[in-house]
Amino acid sequence: MSLDNFEQLIVQWGEEKGILPDPDPVAQYEKTVEEVEELKDAIIFSDEHEAKDAIGDIFVTLVMQSRAWNTSMSECVEQAYNQIKNRTGRMINGKFVKESK
Repeated sequence: MSLDNFEQLIVQWGEEKGILPDPDPVAQYEKTVEEVEELKDAIIFSDEHEAKDAIGDIFVTLVMQSRAWNTSMSECVEQAYNQIKNRTGRMINGKFVKESK
């Protein structure tokens, strides 16, 4: 199944749970932070199952956040990709550091 299909299922779930149509951006941000902390723990403990779960949960919270801004994950990812696709830089200590303009 494609991410777009999963996004639609997540939107439907959000509607059923009362998160949508009007999610609180601050509450969704806080939920994302909570899930990122779970990902950090999974990384620390090298727990692949929990890492996958946390990454999926982060995606769910970002879908809700995107709807708070009347957009979709596809639109957000497209915008981000268009900003990074021509970036230059280099890896420093395991992180990509973009070149200054």
